[in-house]
Amino acid sequence: VLENRDLQDSIKPQKVEFRSLNFNSTLRWQPGRAREARDTVYFVQYKVYGQTTWQNKDDCWGIQNHVCDLTRETSDIQEPYYGRVKAASAGIYSDWSLSCRFTPWRETMIGPPTVTVVHSNKSIILKLQAPRSPYKRKTGSKIPMTNYYDLLYQVFIINNLLDEQHRALVYEGKDKVIKIEDLRPGVSYCVMAKTYVPMLDRSSAYSSRQCTVL
Repeated sequence: VLENRDLQDSIKPQKVEFRSLNFNSTLRWQPGRAREARDTVYFVQYKVYGQTTWQNKDDCWGIQNHVCDLTRETSDIQEPYYGRVKAASAGIYSDWSLSCRFTPWRETMIGPPTVTVVHSNKSIILKLQAPRSPYKRKTGSKIPMTNYYDLLYQVFIINNLLDEQHRALVYEGKDKVIKIEDLRPGVSYCVMAKTYVPMLDRSSAYSSRQCTVL
């Protein structure tokens, strides 16, 4: 029995946590202390905070991965959720490992906007598009994150003659089309943007860099 108990403890999943980007939410974990046996499989359940019964996630029942997509199960973005995982190896089952409470609206990371650059001779015109959620309208198009948050765009410009680290904030606001003027012809400029959520005081990562020479 003791040996079994040891095995149960050593295969128990570690660091169970939700990760979420634009409401694409997954539960992730690390294998237990035991060098993971080839036959270790995992079982995932989830529930809304306050509910008594756990729901099985059928697609993540007896899987070998260390990640389970719970985007659909956490679509009520204001609700707090829990996830839990247990492992089985050689007919022995570990105890459940529980995640922290996860509220999608509060905790999802928001991605950067998509940036398209159009340039005229002394200015750069940017078109920004908010990231999209996985949830769809009746028409089938994905609902943008601006439906869920009051988002601002932050636009940074790097003048390549100056040092790389010098990113000047040239715009913050809600406009989707932005004109950056009074730039020097023949100089290479790079533009990056972030999404900022004032209510949560949270910024996205930078968008990929768009560079242009006027």
